[in-house]
Order: sequence, then structure tokens, then C-alpha cells
Amino acid sequence: MHKPLTIAGIQIKPGTRTDIQIPVAPLFNHSAMAMPVHVIHGKHAGPRLFVCGAVHGDEIIGTEIIHRLIRLKKLKNLRGTLITVPVVNVYAFVQHSRYSPDRRDLNRFFPGSETGSLTSQLAHIFMQEIVKTSDFGIDLHAGSNHRANLPQIRADIADQQVLALARMFQVPVVINSPAREGSLRQSAAKEGVCMLLYEAGEALRFDEVGVRAGVRGILRVMETIGMLASKSGQTHKTGTLITDATAWVRAPVSGIVHMDSPLGGKVTQNTRIGSIVDPFGGHEMEIISPISGMVIGRLNLPLVHQGDAIIHIAHLEGLKRIEPIIQGFTKDFLTPA
Repeated sequence: MHKPLTIAGIQIKPGTRTDIQIPVAPLFNHSAMAMPVHVIHGKHAGPRLFVCGAVHGDEIIGTEIIHRLIRLKKLKNLRGTLITVPVVNVYAFVQHSRYSPDRRDLNRFFPGSETGSLTSQLAHIFMQEIVKTSDFGIDLHAGSNHRANLPQIRADIADQQVLALARMFQVPVVINSPAREGSLRQSAAKEGVCMLLYEAGEALRFDEVGVRAGVRGILRVMETIGMLASKSGQTHKTGTLITDATAWVRAPVSGIVHMDSPLGGKVTQNTRIGSIVDPFGGHEMEIISPISGMVIGRLNLPLVHQGDAIIHIAHLEGLKRIEPIIQGFTKDFLTPA
């Protein structure tokens, strides 16, 4: 049998669900603030997984993924513990902002400090109460600044356990991405926590494919690590591409951009992927891809300045595999949820 779990002074008994509000610093007008946590503590012992959203306050897709995840009936048979935090940066979330009120990026301030800035204190609380007691973690993100991301995993695949879980998430592409200084992934790894970062959709929007792919991916990870029973005879219809390199293509001039390549589209080096025109229609400049690969992110706002990042391409050698993988992936989500 499982032992009781304590988070923020609240004890959770085996076989129960509990909502916890972890107190954080109040606003300047003394309005109370708290980080919401929903814990499902299985009857039987097993791994402890945390899933979190809105580390960047405007990347709300993770909040919806967690909302759908914790409503699933299959979690009644959970082994171990699922800790979900739908909104980590509560300050930024209520302001529809990527950053905290002190203008800091929370994902550059882990592991934080008990006596540091507001953002640093928030990072410290999350590390102490959630991360350090976990075995695995999944951090849910979205594109920013009017950019949308194809569902993808970013992970340090030099770790074979991380690579195995990244493949099991079964999204079109896994990007080999060593953790940045001050990131949640880096701090979690130092604590021995195996972590994935999931990207999909854009800021302040719910992307239905991205949400459903996120829920499915989390469940597959939970099956892999023994928290849920695996489906009998389950097979994977599509593969996952892995890349070590990506590149943002930037606008060569200012103007109105027209993109030819959709998310998941195949592009080849030195070919046209779009164009930029001036507002009067007097001049058009083609945008040429510097590499071959797949579009994993793109700008949705058609108004650009010279130098703006407009399309993100994963460098891939096996171009013939792109279309079957994208077709298989999208087919999974054509029917209503």
C-alpha cells in the first residue's frame, strides 16, 4: 500500500484526490495569491509524476491539457502519484503575460531562492514542494509572440531514459535540446528528475490538436513508467523524427508576409517558403529556406519588421518520412474527442 503524501503541510491519503492551494507572496494591494495543485495519490505505490502548465503565464494550453487529463476515468486505477499544477506562474497568468510582474522569465530563475526576487521565490516554492519530491516531470508550453508550434518534445536525449519517454509521447518530432541555465528542466535534472518539455499551439489560445496530443502523450508516458496499465496489443501507427538542429528564418525585409509552408510541411534547401510584400503591392521578395527539413513553428501575424523570426525549421535528412508521419499524426485527431 501507498503511504500518505504531504504537500504544503496538507496530507493526502492513498486512494484519494486533493486540491491544494500553495501560498505565494500576495499582490501589492494585499490580495492573496496561491499556486493551485491537484494531486491524485494512488492506492498502490509507484512513480511520482508532476505535470505543470503556465510557467509562462500566457502559454495556457497546458492548463487545458491538465484540465482534461485529471477528468479521465482511467486514473482511478493509478499506481503512484500524479501531481498536476495547471498554473505555475499565477502572477503572469492573471495578467495574460509571459513574464512575472517583476519582468522576469520564470523559466530562467530555477531553482530559485527563498529570499530572492518575486520570480525567484516562486521558482523556489515550486522546486521545494513539487519537483524535489518527484521522479518524473512534464512541462507544458506553447509558442509566444504570435507564433504557433507544431506538437513537439524538447529533451536532452543523451539520457536514454529521457529519449525513451520522448519517443513514447509520439509527436511528430523530438528536438535534442540540452537544458538552458536557470530552466526548470536543468534544475529538475540536477535533482535526478527525468523531464520532458512539450510544445504545441500558441500563446493565449487552445489548439485542439495540441491539447489532445498532449493528453495522449502524458498517458503514454504514464503507461511506460508503470503508473497506468498498458493497452493490450497497443501498437504505434506512426514514428517520431529526431533532430539535433533547428533554425529560425528571419524576415529579409519589412512588410506583409505570406507563408507557403504550413506547420508540419516539408521544405528543401534553397527553395521558396513564402514571400514578403510592401503595403502598396509594389515590391515582393521571396523567402528562401536555408536548410531542408520540417516546419515546426511559424508566425501567425502577417505584419513583420526586417529581422523578425517568421518560420522555425527542424533540420532533417530523411525528408521522405515527413509526410507519412504528419498524415498519421493528424489522422489520429480527425474524429471528435
